[in-house]
Amino acid sequence: MNVNLNDLTGGALQEKFERALETVVTNMQDPNTPWKNKRAITIKLTFEQNEDRDDATVNVSVETKTAPAKPIATRMAIGMDLETGKAYAEEYGSQVRGQMSFTTSPQVPSELLIDGKMVDTSTGEIKKTENVVDFRAAREA
Repeated sequence: MNVNLNDLTGGALQEKFERALETVVTNMQDPNTPWKNKRAITIKLTFEQNEDRDDATVNVSVETKTAPAKPIATRMAIGMDLETGKAYAEEYGSQVRGQMSFTTSPQVPSELLIDGKMVDTSTGEIKKTENVVDFRAAREA
């Protein structure tokens, strides 16, 4: 017997294999899957004959076995809200529940008025000074 698998089912087996191969290689390149897991392609031919044994139905299937995506971990603060008495669960990642984040803190203006003087918030310098104190002229007490 000489059967060319490229010609079997009018070329459909070859098409199914190529799609399965693409699926497996894509899964192998996915950084969200473990690199060490083995992948597989299974070509299955199932033969079912009639009672007279002169005819057979052949079912052709191509199955893939790929690595599952790695689970993604997170952290949640859980507890009871003392005001409402209801349970809560809040994702917080690297930040503790109730703690202010630098990324979510309110924007500080570039200048603030402190004790009647304009202060540059980035440097801490007093921008407009009315009363300049010369510490070089101060005496030791």
